[in-house]
Amino acid sequence: MQRRHVRERPDWRAQAAKVGFEVLTDDGQPYWDESVCYRFTLAQIEDDIEAPTQQLLGLCYQAVERILGDDALLRRFGIPETAWSYVRQTWQRQDKDLYGRFDLRYDGTGPAKLFEFNADTPTALFEAAVFQWQWLEQAIDAELIPGESDQFNSIHERLIDALGKFGIAPRTLHVACVRDHAEDRWTVEYLEDCARQAGLDTAFVHIEDIGLTNDGRFTDLDDRVITDLFKLYPWEWLLAESFGSALLADPVHLIEPAWKLALSNKGLLAVLWDMFPDHPALLPTYFEAAARPRGRRHPGRPRAARACRAVRCRGLRRPGRRGAAGLFRPVPGDRLVGDRGPGLRHRHPRGFDAGHRQHRALRAAHHPRRIRGSPWTATSATGRRRASRVCRTS
Repeated sequence: MQRRHVRERPDWRAQAAKVGFEVLTDDGQPYWDESVCYRFTLAQIEDDIEAPTQQLLGLCYQAVERILGDDALLRRFGIPETAWSYVRQTWQRQDKDLYGRFDLRYDGTGPAKLFEFNADTPTALFEAAVFQWQWLEQAIDAELIPGESDQFNSIHERLIDALGKFGIAPRTLHVACVRDHAEDRWTVEYLEDCARQAGLDTAFVHIEDIGLTNDGRFTDLDDRVITDLFKLYPWEWLLAESFGSALLADPVHLIEPAWKLALSNKGLLAVLWDMFPDHPALLPTYFEAAARPRGRRHPGRPRAARACRAVRCRGLRRPGRRGAAGLFRPVPGDRLVGDRGPGLRHRHPRGFDAGHRQHRALRAAHHPRRIRGSPWTATSATGRRRASRVCRTS
């Protein structure tokens, strides 16, 4: 793996505006940065990143079985007891999920290791699937990178294929996010476009505008009943809302399904380590009360956090500079669509703060023989806010 400086496209801001990519800074800091890319060997992509990703997904599915079958773990994960039956039902009937994102530790040697699994509401999707592919093509045309460069990136095609296999047609797929959150909005707009390319009828609605009828059905602003809904809104928030109990009657097909509560919780990392200790793709992780090896530094994090935010390394003066999690290293994120990992995005930390707001976007990696390289892009630097009033009365 090589970190390489490259010249920016002179008109990349105009190109971003042309495709609707509007958020280019966050808190005054660059969100998108074309001055650096990463280059990999084919073995690094296939053996160190792609293969561990598929292994991790299999381990996670085994962990779901254990978590949903253990009342104590469900309590520890903070999943309301009233929701247990519904969550288990969505797993037992094998409700399909669409996509997720593994955040990985990778330093160019050995297999990538799991930081966390953003299984329920991962963003940075449009940049990974579309804008960084455009960067690759235009950077080659402008001779900014070698002409034989390529990306490990089939995210867009896989999303269209996966959306077409949900069995939704001829019904309408509603897509929803909170109001006044630009990144969430362009994420769901992109997914809506993919759904249309998959042959589905779609409709957009803000989470705050979803209504609930007297007989327990959800509706949009035109009073159309919502039968299928992609929601970019965390399950733990949905269950905490005033209408959360109505979801348990199973009136709507939701993407992502409720069983992903077991995967989006950071407690998953401790369960994985307990089930598969010393697995080469895992980092040692424990619940607060669990016994840990003495004398070893270890990262800590709350049960719920986004994109490595709130990771702390105990016993260290400067969080994120050193330690078991290697937070000073670049963080690749492997996209999962269905049960495959079709592409990557990349975050690079500024300074010593490992927080979410300290990561900037670095463009796609390339490979010298037009075999699979790696698309790496940014994560959001803006936290998602909860909807102040999520459900209206129809």
